[in-house]
Amino acid sequence: MKKPELLVTPTCVEDIEPLINAGATAFIIGEQRYGLRLAGEFNREDIAKAVKIAHAHDAKIYVAMNALFHNEKVPELGDYVAYLRDSNVDAIVFGDPAVLMSVREVAPEMKLHWNTETTATNWYTCNYWGRKGAKRAVLARELNMDAIVEIKENADVEIEVQVHGMMCMFQSKRSLVGNYFEYQGNVMEIENRKKEKDMFLFDKERGNKYPIFEDENGTHIMSPNDVCIIDELEEMIDAGVDSFKIEGILKSSNYLLETTKIYRKAIDLCVENRDEYEDIKDELLEQLEELQPINRPLDTGFYFKETVY
Repeated sequence: MKKPELLVTPTCVEDIEPLINAGATAFIIGEQRYGLRLAGEFNREDIAKAVKIAHAHDAKIYVAMNALFHNEKVPELGDYVAYLRDSNVDAIVFGDPAVLMSVREVAPEMKLHWNTETTATNWYTCNYWGRKGAKRAVLARELNMDAIVEIKENADVEIEVQVHGMMCMFQSKRSLVGNYFEYQGNVMEIENRKKEKDMFLFDKERGNKYPIFEDENGTHIMSPNDVCIIDELEEMIDAGVDSFKIEGILKSSNYLLETTKIYRKAIDLCVENRDEYEDIKDELLEQLEELQPINRPLDTGFYFKETVY
């Protein structure tokens, strides 16, 4: 039985080697000009450094080019793809066919991961993009466990799922909060990764806080809870799901490091010693719960819910 890749989104170059030592085997990085909802900003120099560190430890670097591209950015795509090719990144994550076309022209051997966040909801669509050149499909977060297993059983491409972290509930291309502050006569940076700048929508009736994440791609309202299925990995591992992702948006380096260690242990035991995994998985969940901020409880997302749109 194969072990799934443990994919983490680091906050900076300095995170990468410690995360590899903690058990991560792949990383998604990039810069917000081309990538959507990144845990940290990686310029071109940072990407080259990250590749060297990762490849020295047999880990992989994937670069996000899954932003929503308008006409003015299309001429830039080929140059960025060429840089990623020359930097020896392992794959480009894309959603827009403009990226696919640029890769075909500039770096036809580059591995592609298809990720539109919400539309990968059936195996036929995954295979469609596979025939277009994608080697992996990143499944929508709204799918339940049965749907994920069925897609993996019928997919001709690799399958990636998110197993931990916050999810995006809403996106607008506009900088809604930034525009509001500007209207009030104030100027706010289009960046709120510094903890003192975090903002939330507060649902008084339910007691929920929805983080607001703004970057060059607009406004993103995130889930009030973090998904966590560390105690429910068996079905997806048995089905052969290829990659488990830990989402690092608005998380500290230490949080990512400790979370990666716990998932590494869970994955290894689930593959190598299922009985021991069953014995300690509740303990592993408790360890993750101790890492959580008070206002961000863990839940199982849509994994065991009927998907309703």
